[in-house]
Amino acid sequence: MRSRMSPHHYLSGEVFARERAKLFRKLWIFAGLRTMLDRHNDFITRDVAGVPVVVQNFNGDLRAFENLCLHRGARLQWEPAGRRPLLCRYHGWGYNVAGAPENIPLHDELYRFAPAERDGLRLRRYALTVVGNLVFINLDPNPMPFDEQFAPEFIASMASSSNAYDSEVMMTTFRGRFNWKLAYENLRDANHPRFVHAQSLAKNVEFVARVDPVLDAAASDAAGAQPPAGRDATLRRFSFGGPEAVLGKNIAYRWRENVRRWGVDDAYFNWLAYPNLHIASSDGGHSFTIEHHVPVSPDRTDIEIYWMTAKKKQDYASSSAVLASLMHGSKRVVGEDVQVMEAVQAGLHPDAPAGTQGAYESLNRLVERWYTALVDGDA
Repeated sequence: MRSRMSPHHYLSGEVFARERAKLFRKLWIFAGLRTMLDRHNDFITRDVAGVPVVVQNFNGDLRAFENLCLHRGARLQWEPAGRRPLLCRYHGWGYNVAGAPENIPLHDELYRFAPAERDGLRLRRYALTVVGNLVFINLDPNPMPFDEQFAPEFIASMASSSNAYDSEVMMTTFRGRFNWKLAYENLRDANHPRFVHAQSLAKNVEFVARVDPVLDAAASDAAGAQPPAGRDATLRRFSFGGPEAVLGKNIAYRWRENVRRWGVDDAYFNWLAYPNLHIASSDGGHSFTIEHHVPVSPDRTDIEIYWMTAKKKQDYASSSAVLASLMHGSKRVVGEDVQVMEAVQAGLHPDAPAGTQGAYESLNRLVERWYTALVDGDA
């Protein structure tokens, strides 16, 4: 069966702009970890579909605002994360929990805003939801309910597992020359690890690709187009989580005695949150990796990665070395995926044939139908 995705979906700047407007500025998008926002004036910054966003802690109240000063449009917070008031470095405007400039230095001498004008100044605020240790934001003025995008059982699983994360985190960013959708398609392909990761991940994790007859029928061309309500219901199916594969062996590294394992299954866990979040535990709940695939352009994706163990029972001297070891192990696997995705992207051209999909790829076909109806439609 031919893919519904043509090369222009991966190459076109016009398509990329429609994705930003119709998808990334409408859906709930991962922003960061709650443990990075524990104290007053802690902040994290994001770039969501070209919009700079800051999530700031105001005495325990988390707020998401457009990260642009109302005076001259300078960014309020410059670093990816930190702790400082929501204060513009350019002219010193300081903002409060309502997004209002409560401090404008030399206001009476230089600015002289009328009271009504000053009272009307507010940073653009965005919806924010905390699920366990995960923070999500939505840029739409009337955001969809969170449980319309994600099923309740998936939300509960994300909350439970993320609450097990330790507060010591290691982070980095990989720069990839591929379209973000290739990452989505790759992560939902359980057949590729035996070929791409034969000397790494697949040596210890027994991935098995299966055909789901019900999903295959739902994704077939014969199923026809879906009305908007059907698309909303379908959206929930794109995100799922839990044990995906059996571990060939689960080595009892000594550091694991120092953490509180999440769960008891010797399994490889995956949580895939559409459109661009992947969380995994490759060692049965002893440690976790977050991959956030950030679209930058049609052929560029940044992969922001977080590593953490399960919560410590007590501090131990080698915890940083453990995180470094986890980073180097997953870096190899991520690098193997990036190499393949960059090769696919490099081979695309306007006249390239659409891919040929097998029955086991029914979820990706279902996503394609929803995606093309949204992005290529007139609405």
